[in-house]
Amino acid sequence: MRVVICDDHAMFADSLSLVLSDAGHAVVGVAYSPGDLLPVLGSRRADVCLIDLQFPGGTGIDWIPRLRAVAPETRFVVLTGYLDQEVLDAGLAAGVRGFAHKGQQAGDILSVLRRVADGDVVADRVLRREAAGARPRSQAQKVAQFLTPREREVLTRLARGESTQALAKAMGVTRSTARSHVQSVLSKLGVHSQREAVIEAARHGLVSVETGEWLAG
Repeated sequence: MRVVICDDHAMFADSLSLVLSDAGHAVVGVAYSPGDLLPVLGSRRADVCLIDLQFPGGTGIDWIPRLRAVAPETRFVVLTGYLDQEVLDAGLAAGVRGFAHKGQQAGDILSVLRRVADGDVVADRVLRREAAGARPRSQAQKVAQFLTPREREVLTRLARGESTQALAKAMGVTRSTARSHVQSVLSKLGVHSQREAVIEAARHGLVSVETGEWLAG
């Protein structure tokens, strides 16, 4: 199976690419926006394209007609954290052949891609029911799984109001190393300050601002 992935979170897209490659499939392109996806699909043959639903300024479904125009043989699967009837209907009307839910395991997403590549239209009732009951996944929740144990500790300590100096002392590292850990957390959460990181993490249930405990599993 030849696959193209399009998701605006680079780490998520790249990690999924590795999963597919490890499963023996050819990832022939990875794009981080629908605009960047157009030339990829135009120059490389793909059996299936997995595209995220939400992008800044629009949805993946909005782009499907243009994407299908440059790659008429490619089957499109929309990856989403929330699938209601309106999204389902709009996707099917645009020519989407399947929906994969972000709450699914990587193996389940791979199964959807295989079925679509084989010619099925995957909009199962079970998938609809699971998706309809799921909360939308935020950018923060998407990257939570990619934070290292050390970075999670940094985030919980920031939530408790610890300074970089206090953080370094508590973790037994130099201030330079502590700053490096903090910067990595900010980058992965897509924020620009420690305060924004704490707000983003608390707002999406990653940490408790009362106790500083990690809540995201």
